[in-house]
Amino acid sequence: TMPFDFRRFDIYRKVPKDLTQPTYTGAIISVCCCLFILFLFLSELTGFIATEIVNELYVDDPDKDSGGKIEVNLNISLPNLHCELVGLDIQDEMGRHEVGHIDNSMKIPLNNGDGCRFEGHFSINKVPGNFHVSTHSATAQPQNPDMTHVIHKLSFGDKLQVHNVHGAFNALEGADKLSSNPLASHDYILKIVPTVYEDMSGKQRYSYQYTVANKEYVAYSHTGRIIPAIWFRYDLSPITVKYTERRQPLYRFITSICAIIGGTFTVAGILDSCIFTASEAWKKIQLGKMQ
Repeated sequence: TMPFDFRRFDIYRKVPKDLTQPTYTGAIISVCCCLFILFLFLSELTGFIATEIVNELYVDDPDKDSGGKIEVNLNISLPNLHCELVGLDIQDEMGRHEVGHIDNSMKIPLNNGDGCRFEGHFSINKVPGNFHVSTHSATAQPQNPDMTHVIHKLSFGDKLQVHNVHGAFNALEGADKLSSNPLASHDYILKIVPTVYEDMSGKQRYSYQYTVANKEYVAYSHTGRIIPAIWFRYDLSPITVKYTERRQPLYRFITSICAIIGGTFTVAGILDSCIFTASEAWKKIQLGKMQ
């Protein structure tokens, strides 16, 4: 009996070198082939190393551990209003009504004491409401308070320092109302959108984006002109935006590389054999003509 030959399973049968012939066309195609494979390999590699950010929308309150609160950062300059007159008031639909909120806030005099920069860090409930910068908490109300202002920052929740996410996390940054009517009130109507960012490790950060519409007006009642204020009226969107950092799985990267190498060699082989067949046929025609 014949001994069992494991080599029968070889699907990559070897052709003896003396039965093959190299050609210049084959060499050119082979070099082009290798360069093309290298280019595609590097392209795939950069795609594999880079993270992509996928976003999705769903209805939920994402940050359930916050106790129904949202952290707010406000930084605003009023160049024509004394610091002793400036105050922050907070109201909402849960019955909160706070006049002259002073925790975690700071007032910095501007223009030799004629103006004021107010920086405040406070929390609001996750229900519609407003907070406003006004003279309501001052001991004596001024005759003509000047509410012209510049907003440096208004942001909610954690700060997301992520390059690939472009959103309206500080939509009011740089809002300049210095040329407005000094006696006008300002209304900023905000729609706050909860935003979750999940990095590669699965750690989540909770922030909020917002859109803003604004108007300014001089308000009157039956007793005369109402003292102006800068109102930030907010409402929350029930839709949450979630950004997730992802990286292409390794098996997909390997599959792509195999497809690139196999596909390129196959196409190049077809091309080479077509050229070779055509050139052989051409040689036969030439020989026929000579004879």
